[in-house]
Parts: sequence; structure tokens; C-alpha cells
Amino acid sequence: MMDVALVLVHKKPQLGIGKQRLAARLGENQALQVAQALLNCAMEDAVAWPGPVVLAPASDQDYDWAQQQAMQFRLPCRVIPQISGNLGQRLNALDLALRRQDATRLVYIGSDAPGLSEADYAAVRSSLQQTDAVLMPAVDGGVVLMASRCAWPDLSMLPWSTNCLGAELAARCRAEMRSVSVLDVGYDIDEPDDFFQLLCLLETDRRPSRRALYALIRKLTSDMSISLDRNQNA
Repeated sequence: MMDVALVLVHKKPQLGIGKQRLAARLGENQALQVAQALLNCAMEDAVAWPGPVVLAPASDQDYDWAQQQAMQFRLPCRVIPQISGNLGQRLNALDLALRRQDATRLVYIGSDAPGLSEADYAAVRSSLQQTDAVLMPAVDGGVVLMASRCAWPDLSMLPWSTNCLGAELAARCRAEMRSVSVLDVGYDIDEPDDFFQLLCLLETDRRPSRRALYALIRKLTSDMSISLDRNQNA
């Protein structure tokens, strides 16, 4: 399956950009720490990927930063920045650019699903041998991972960042692609309430970036509990 490429669609972790639901509860500095730790987990998966890797940062301005990330992780890869537009438009444009470069089987992930395991990735690679599209829905109704061996349908009008995205994406794919596989539900991180499930997912995970994220989340949840107790006792 060396012809299956992993595409990491991500933003550069910065204060005040991205993870704003985390920032609203934790503060911007802590949200930034979480965003960087989550990205490190996605980069960890990219390093372990048994095939080509593409880093797709949010804009051309982040090209050099993405190259530096690749060097830091000693990751041979291509860097293809996203265009402007909603996520559906950006994914369609990225997918078209990659297929014009003779890419065929593409697995798209973001930087907020550290619960993804090698077993999940193996299931995706296996499913791509039989089906045009493979989707992993998220517990909250979104999508953790999406993969295909042919061009995606128009994704621009889908309800991105809502809890009905997963169902509507699957319906669109079933309507316009020959075959679609839906994997077991996965988990992504959008709000502090997601931390508790994440701790359970990562408790026995020995991958280094996961261990670092686990330690950070344990500290943040402990601080949250202390703060909550203080407010209740005030």
C-alpha cells in the first residue's frame, strides 16, 4: 500500500487562531499548548506512515513553517498550502492538485484526532482496496478522517463545523461515488469536555507525542477541577 498518501490538513498553532472553544475556557496560552501538542501527534502519525506524506498548511504564508516542521520531525514529504475558502473548497482544490500530480489513493486527516491508531490507519488502507471513499465519523457528528481513491464530489456546500457534517458528507459520497465505507466512530478534540474521553483513549498509548499530550491534558484537567472547586466554595 505504498501508493496510499497521507495528507495532513492543518493550521499553524498561534495565539488567537484556531481552537477558540478551548481558548474560551482555558485561555489562549493553554489553548496554544494543546494545539501544538495535537499537531505533534499528527506529525507522529505522518512519520510512521508507510507511504508518501503531504503537509497542507492553511496558507502560502505557512509554507516555510511547514517545511521547518518536516525537517524537525525528519519527515520526507511534499508541502502544498491550501487555498482560501471554506473547508470544502480547500479540500476539493487540494485533492485536484494532488491528483494532477498522479496521486491516486489519498487519506486526509486533521491535527485534532490523537485517538487515531495504526489499527485505524490499517483499516483505512484495507478499505481503499475495495471502495472509492472511506469515512471515519466523529462522536460529535463531524468527521475524523476521510479517504478516497477518486476525486471527491463538490464539498463546498456541506455544513462544515456542525454536528450534521458526517451524515451529510456520507450521503453526498453515496450519491455521487460508486462505493463508500464507514468505519467505527472516532474522536476529535474541540472543547475541554473532550479531555476526559481523551485521557481514557491515551492512558496506555506509548507513542511519545501521545504521552506528552496525555501529561498536558492531565495537568489542564486537574487545574480545571481546582478552579471549579474554588468557584463552588466561594
